[in-house]
Amino acid sequence: MSRLNLRLLLPLAALFCSTSLIAAPDAAVTVNGKAVPKFKLESMTKSLSRQNQQKEPAELEKIARDEVIARELLQQEAERRGIPASDEFKQGLELARTDLLIAALQIDLLKKNPVKEEEVRGEYDRYKAAAGGNEYHLRHILVEKEEDANGTIAKLKKGAKFEDLVKQSKDTGSAANGGDLGWVPGTSVFGDAPSKLQKGKYSDAPVKTQYGYHILKLEEARQAKIPPYDELKPRIIQGLQRKRVVELQQELRKAATIQ
Repeated sequence: MSRLNLRLLLPLAALFCSTSLIAAPDAAVTVNGKAVPKFKLESMTKSLSRQNQQKEPAELEKIARDEVIARELLQQEAERRGIPASDEFKQGLELARTDLLIAALQIDLLKKNPVKEEEVRGEYDRYKAAAGGNEYHLRHILVEKEEDANGTIAKLKKGAKFEDLVKQSKDTGSAANGGDLGWVPGTSVFGDAPSKLQKGKYSDAPVKTQYGYHILKLEEARQAKIPPYDELKPRIIQGLQRKRVVELQQELRKAATIQ
């Protein structure tokens, strides 16, 4: 689903599914003798109201009507020029149709398999357990080889300043800020190494990660701050929704014949 942004396409597909397939016996306006279905005006009004909540309904409807007329005029001109018959238009239309169908499928999937409150609560509890305990304000010097890390530690022990040696760090981004990594949770790539450090001290042995060898320095430690459930709930729901879509995609791929 790398081509799709579920958060953006779900509202689009909802609009598509709720309007484009509905017969419109009434015309909102007639442009050059062509009736524009009422649902187009209603959809435009709803869209504008989400973006302009301070405007009065009558004002929004007038703006929506003008926009619908403008779009209809452009559509008629495109048709007059034969654009719908062009290969570029047909290809773009097929791509848009594919995206809308996939988004509509996602809506159907989530409608039939909604994220339940207990799932969200369970995810929050797991996050809370993982992020619990302390968090650490760290600086680091990152080098490629273990011997280079040991050499850096030896220089520190001889009186070299951390802020001078950090300029040689492989992590140039943090090096420009004195090696500052900000606040790092207790459960991180550094394992339990931060918990063994004293404030203002650096690690006396290199800490190996997938990125290389780190010399860590502890600025400060504190109890981890866990955002409240209601604050994280929307993000957790989005994550669980994405998980459902990915699982469906994986199931379909396993059952598919691909040549």
